Amino acid sequence: MTARHGGDTAIAEIRRHGVETMFTLSGGHVFPLYDGAVGETGGRTGTVPGTEADPRILDVRHEQTAVFAAEATARLTRRTGLAVLTAGPGVTNGISGVTTAHFNGSPVVVLGGRAPLGRWGAGALQELDQPPLLAPVTKLAMTATGPDTLASDLARAFTTAAAPHRGPVFLDVHMDHLFGPAGPARAGQIPDPPERPADPERLARVAELLKAARRPVLVLGSDVWMDGAEEAARAFAEELRLPVVANGQGRGILPAGHDLLVTRARGAAFADADLVIVAGTPLDFRLGYGSFGDGTAKVVHLADAPSQLVPHLRPAGSAAGDLSLLFTDLTAACAKAGVSPGTYGDWRESLRDATYAAIAGDIDLLASGADPIHPLRIYGELSKVLDDDAVVIGDGGDFVSYAGKYIEPRRPGRWLDPGPYGCLGTGLGYAIAARLARPAAQVVLLLGDGAAGLSLMDADSLVRHGLPVVMVVGNNGSWGLEKHPMRMLYGYDVAAELRPHCRYDEVVRALGGAGELVTRPDEIGPALRRAFDSGVPYLVNVATDPDVSYPRKTTGV
Repeated sequence: MTARHGGDTAIAEIRRHGVETMFTLSGGHVFPLYDGAVGETGGRTGTVPGTEADPRILDVRHEQTAVFAAEATARLTRRTGLAVLTAGPGVTNGISGVTTAHFNGSPVVVLGGRAPLGRWGAGALQELDQPPLLAPVTKLAMTATGPDTLASDLARAFTTAAAPHRGPVFLDVHMDHLFGPAGPARAGQIPDPPERPADPERLARVAELLKAARRPVLVLGSDVWMDGAEEAARAFAEELRLPVVANGQGRGILPAGHDLLVTRARGAAFADADLVIVAGTPLDFRLGYGSFGDGTAKVVHLADAPSQLVPHLRPAGSAAGDLSLLFTDLTAACAKAGVSPGTYGDWRESLRDATYAAIAGDIDLLASGADPIHPLRIYGELSKVLDDDAVVIGDGGDFVSYAGKYIEPRRPGRWLDPGPYGCLGTGLGYAIAARLARPAAQVVLLLGDGAAGLSLMDADSLVRHGLPVVMVVGNNGSWGLEKHPMRMLYGYDVAAELRPHCRYDEVVRALGGAGELVTRPDEIGPALRRAFDSGVPYLVNVATDPDVSYPRKTTGV
């Protein structure tokens, strides 16, 4: 295709990197990108703009939703996601999404508009030097050099985002460079990345630690999935017969019910372990900053890149590299060292018993007939209707904390939450991406009522683009994650109340979807079945007991 303008050149490079969807909110600074996606004649022959676009143009109601959708696309498909934001407030509205991608290690390219270079300094509309705002939360933040280098600048953005450790890249382009003539599009295939084997001596050290251990635990985190290492990690765990605690998108690598999965007994596992191997996730607040067994347990950290190895403590062992190769090579190193899975038999049995006891202890609450509704009853009913390949998304505080504990994925790549940055408002963007990435699967979005207020307008985007998603709101009329701790600290709470029984379902109905309010526990199951059978965006608004708080053991500080 002959490049008519910079948008054509940019879109050709975007296609070369395999991008299928451009998430955006319309803005004049980036019009040539839309025109390039629709094609030379698409917008001039009666075609509805966007419907025949390549990549598909999916427009949303808030720029943060566009970036969250691009980030979820990256996390679900393990391919780089793309968000296109117009200049100024379009870019600044997307910064929370970029920061979430930064903390999650999600490969995302955010392509921003920029005031024209020919007017720079004269006060053009939305003139702002944007890369310095994004630099702290991206792998690279830059302005395209000029129209002749637009393709190579984009190639650099995509290559940088996808290289481990993955993360977001921001590139903005002067408006006059997009609208004016640009250099030619690049040709050829994207080369395969080089292999990244871990240091064999470091792996041998880990094998010796496993040989000496009697109570080891393996933690599998999000980067195991993102690095395509889920099969190698499972094979390693099963070969060594290691108890496994799943974290983030590591959930589902060992499916629900697997005899080595002891996530429900993680308290006992971490308290009594003598060796904890943490793979593909930072040793942050979610893992007690790497202190296990009252600080007596040895710690091993495995990461996809040296930059991700723990900086705040000295582990007993560590290694970095392609996690699939790393697990395969570590399995071989353990065999060479004579590590015997039988050594851990009593330890496995004790954790398995603790897991079964925890599951058994939940039965009454998962079937609770309490009125007001106990939030766990929702998860008891939801578990009955979820398919094995369902994608479950959490966006909220206390309500979603229950989901993280009681919804155990049966396959990898089927769980999404905001991650360690804890940014609420991810939900609708994640749901949009999940429906596109998993077109035949159930997609369930679990929303706290506080989180619902941050993104629910994008239910309109679900409706406009024909993306059926089941949304479940745990509606306790409060910011529960703040209300209960504040009461514990001060004996009272302020700025933590929302309107009880607020009709979020009617918001979705007004936007063209469907929904209903549930106030009795026996109504939950039938409402969920109606939602899944509807084939439209459907919100089940469940009024829950405001006095029930999630029994968390960490505040994240």
